[in-house]
Amino acid sequence: MSINELMFYVFSGMILLFSVLTVTSRRILRAAVFLLFVLISTSGIYFMLNYQFLAAVQLTLYAGGIVVLIIFSVLLTSHINHQFEPLGFKKWVFSAIAVAAGAILTITTILNYGFNSVIKVSENPDMELIGKSLLSYDKQGYALPFEVISILLLAAIFGSIVIAKKEKSK
Repeated sequence: MSINELMFYVFSGMILLFSVLTVTSRRILRAAVFLLFVLISTSGIYFMLNYQFLAAVQLTLYAGGIVVLIIFSVLLTSHINHQFEPLGFKKWVFSAIAVAAGAILTITTILNYGFNSVIKVSENPDMELIGKSLLSYDKQGYALPFEVISILLLAAIFGSIVIAKKEKSK
């Protein structure tokens, strides 16, 4: 077993372990920290695949930005010791059914898809074209999706703060 295979198994195991811990943790701050470990492990896999740009975006945007915003939202609303109620049997059963259905759908899709190996290596990329694509609002541009996502995240943070600050009715 090569070092690349070993690192892939380590990162994959970390992603699986911390993903389960993220959704099963009853404390919200711990769940955010576990999510941070999942996102960092995912960027590790991207680095192994030589997708440095995607790995850097994963680290800065998701691991650096979103998780920090989640943690600050929790800290600002003074719900750091908030503990979710334990899952009842009914929720546990329906969750298990949903997970099994998703796993079956994913596995059958992967097994039935005919993956083609690509041998063609990309030529030297034109940096000016990449820069214009990142800043363009056209059909092939990426600026508009980033703007929409940032507005969506801002609205989600405002919504979570409003819900967290809402006083309980007596």
